[in-house]
Amino acid sequence: MLRTLTALNLALLVLFPVAWAAPLMRAGLLPLFGLSEISILSGIGTLWAEGEAALAALVALFALVAPLAKTVALALMHLSRAPLRLLPAVQVLSKLAMADVFLIAVYVTLAKGMAVGRVETAWGLWLFTACVLVSLGVGLATARLARAGALR
Repeated sequence: MLRTLTALNLALLVLFPVAWAAPLMRAGLLPLFGLSEISILSGIGTLWAEGEAALAALVALFALVAPLAKTVALALMHLSRAPLRLLPAVQVLSKLAMADVFLIAVYVTLAKGMAVGRVETAWGLWLFTACVLVSLGVGLATARLARAGALR
């Protein structure tokens, strides 16, 4: 069980960066024009370029830092390189990463409700959501193993 959790968690170290660069959605002002692909990285870059540094930093925290820090912390615990007392902090990081998926869903819903433009979800949204859910599952399973004494 621990080997499977470790393998899934280490795979996230590759899959999260792919999800950050992958298109989350395609958006356009009018149906006649082409749709622009929007990724997490391009969204952060656009926010930064438009002078919204605080919001860009917040999105970067939720989408990049929290999931990566959680993944690294769990990997270190799985490999017995970090103490299990980090689990409460990892659970907080997990909640921050889920907040990002919620925000993206709200943005897509709001954009689809506007009659002026068009928004289509893309494969990156599914990949990013899957990464966050797998990370959540790995975190929960790790906590369960720690409580059972199977993880040191």
